[in-house]
Amino acid sequence: MANTLKFSAQVADIVKRNSAKADSLIKMSIQDVIEDAQTPVAKGGRMRVDTGFLRASGQLSLTGMPSGPERGAPGATYNPSDANLILGIAGLKAGDTIYFGWTANYAAAREFHDGYLAGAVQKWQQIVNKYAEQLK
Repeated sequence: MANTLKFSAQVADIVKRNSAKADSLIKMSIQDVIEDAQTPVAKGGRMRVDTGFLRASGQLSLTGMPSGPERGAPGATYNPSDANLILGIAGLKAGDTIYFGWTANYAAAREFHDGYLAGAVQKWQQIVNKYAEQLK
C-alpha cells in the first residue's frame, strides 16, 4: 500500500509540473504572437503607426471579442498599454479561449492591406517550438 501512495504522489507531482509548463508555454507563446502583430513597421513589423491609436486599441479578453473606442481624438497620439495584455494572460489557463482584437474602426482594413495579425499567427508553431525547447 505504501508503494501505491508513493507512486500516486509521484504521478501527481509530474502532472502538476507539466501543467505549469503547459500554462507557461501557452502564455509566453500568445504574448509573443500579439507582440509580433503589434510591432511597428519602423521596428521591422507590419503594423503602420501614425498616431498609435491602432496599436493602443488592441485588447485581450477571455469572455468575447473586446470592445472599446473606435476612433482616436483628432491630433492626439497614443501609446499602447501592456496592462490589459498582461492581466488577461495572467488569468489564462490551458483550455481557455482567448480573444484579441483591435477596436479601431479601421483595424480590419489595415489588416487586409498589411497582414500584421496573419503574419504573426503564421509564426505560431515556430514560437511554440522555441518555448517548448526552453521548457524541456
